[in-house]
Amino acid sequence: MKLIKLLANLGYGSRKEMQQLIRRGTITDAAGQPLDDDSAIAHDDIRLRGKPLDPAQGMILLLHKPTGFVCSTKDRGRLVYELLPERFSLRKPVISTVGRLDSDTSGLLLMTDDGDFLHKVISPRNHVAKIYEVTTARPISPTYVPVFASGELMLESEKEPLKPAQMEITGETTARLTLYEGRYHQVRRMFAAVGNHVEALHRAQMGELTLDDLAPGKWRLMTPDDIAMVLKV
Repeated sequence: MKLIKLLANLGYGSRKEMQQLIRRGTITDAAGQPLDDDSAIAHDDIRLRGKPLDPAQGMILLLHKPTGFVCSTKDRGRLVYELLPERFSLRKPVISTVGRLDSDTSGLLLMTDDGDFLHKVISPRNHVAKIYEVTTARPISPTYVPVFASGELMLESEKEPLKPAQMEITGETTARLTLYEGRYHQVRRMFAAVGNHVEALHRAQMGELTLDDLAPGKWRLMTPDDIAMVLKV
């Protein structure tokens, strides 16, 4: 791929703007030698103003989503994309969220331009666990556990019952719920179906991947080990 097209696809600017940067000698190799549009060089060896480029297509991000942000332009609120560098919104292919968390839900959110990875994670066939920390308005009854685990719970407007889910009660009004699918507002609707109301919801884990010490509103690039932790069944 031509250097100008590569830089534009990474969101650094228009092709015209990238052409101007090349003419000024702003795009160099790791040794500081200016590059031209036809330079044959590995992605990792290209520098823009002395800094390595963002990853090429296949970039996967881990974001600690705070409450008050939404994942879709169809929803009201600030978009999670505002938490990323502005240039990421110009990348081709575009970056998408891997599933969604609603405005009132915080926690682990993956974002990527890798369609294959996205579909592997969200497909119920792959049994990627999503673990949520739930706080409810009323005490959590032990009777919820077999209901959620039955594989027979039907939510309003759904055509098929939910897949079995595991719940660990951690306090009078707190629990950890493990799901293997992602239906619309699923956790909130599950608790509503048993007569309770979710006051706070936080996604703590996907597969074996956690947020560790990543602060709310912050993000980082996923490593190969991170990706393996998500997809490990």
